[in-house]
Amino acid sequence: MGGVVAVPFASPLNGLTLFAGTPPHVVVVGAGAFGGWTALHLRRMGARVTLLDAWGPGHTRASSGGETRVIRAIYGPDRVYVELVKRSYELWEALDPSLYVETGTLWMHRGDDAYVRSSAPALHDLGFPLEQIPMADAAKRYPQISFKGVQSVWLEHRAGALYAARGCVTVRDAFVKAGGVYRTGHATPGVLKDGAMPSLRLDDGTTLAADAFVFACGPWLGKVFPEVIGERVHPTRQEVFYFGSPEGSERYGPAQLPIWIDFGERIFYGIPDLGGRGFKISDDTRGESFDPTSGDRTPSPAAIARARGLLAERFPELATAPLLKAEVCQYENSPDGNLIVDRHPAAKNVWLLGGGSGHGYKLSPAVGELTANALLHGKDVPKLFTLARLREAVKTETQFERKD
Repeated sequence: MGGVVAVPFASPLNGLTLFAGTPPHVVVVGAGAFGGWTALHLRRMGARVTLLDAWGPGHTRASSGGETRVIRAIYGPDRVYVELVKRSYELWEALDPSLYVETGTLWMHRGDDAYVRSSAPALHDLGFPLEQIPMADAAKRYPQISFKGVQSVWLEHRAGALYAARGCVTVRDAFVKAGGVYRTGHATPGVLKDGAMPSLRLDDGTTLAADAFVFACGPWLGKVFPEVIGERVHPTRQEVFYFGSPEGSERYGPAQLPIWIDFGERIFYGIPDLGGRGFKISDDTRGESFDPTSGDRTPSPAAIARARGLLAERFPELATAPLLKAEVCQYENSPDGNLIVDRHPAAKNVWLLGGGSGHGYKLSPAVGELTANALLHGKDVPKLFTLARLREAVKTETQFERKD
């Protein structure tokens, strides 16, 4: 697990050098995947840390809530993401190996598979085995799948599912065990003074002062900072369904079926039946704009019909499978699908963290470590995560989908 390491602090938190040996106090707003892991890393690096969340880690309204998330390393030519995935694997395993179920990921391309092929060099260099499966062999290996319309099949061997909401709670518990302070409450940014934020306001009318602040507010980040972020973080409604697998069958469990991605005009993905919870399927296409606080989370007939249509085409045995459960969640999309990890341009002791864009959960251990090192030790953040790049970002569905 790792303990708290006492180190002298000479950090550029407020543009000043703190007295050596004096741990800074950092407040992290948001106990989802990004905020929780950032708070845990900050605490392990010796900072005093208070973690806040309006409803609790992994709650139903959060983008980090729900049953499961995919972790995989195929990211096209974006090597920085593959490196983050590799580091995240190490940190997830060190935290709690039971949060991960290895299944592999099966990529089924109806058209050009350049996205997967362009990933091969980085995967090879970083130790992620990738196999192209001839169509005839794929049909024999996975008889539960109809490969009609598929042009190529690739198997990413080291990939699997993470338990999402449970993971957020596990991170929070590790943080508290390490000496961090967790509080449930709603926070509002304080007034900026001399290029910094001295304190924030809590919903009980009190203020909380600190040396530095991290706002990891998920789909609310644009509303919390309308002038800096605003529509650059755009929440969309996403629906997830769990269908019942046949009685007495293991064909749809993790031992016989990988996580799968059907890469066509619309991108569907799914997770095999884990522990009898159901065969998960979701349409990755960005949905309509969504209010994460008050939005209606009733599943829609149209989305259920699309899911059933994909099942009938790709998994014929499940065409009439019973719907066991549905989740309505959201993605918080950045314009180019890349993450946001950067200082507030007008407050040098405030960091903004978000833009998960449907693919951030898997990366959260490494993103939290990256943020903590940037805040405490002044280490650089990849340019593609900075706010400056958003001024030139082009919003396209292709850019979004390539990240998921």
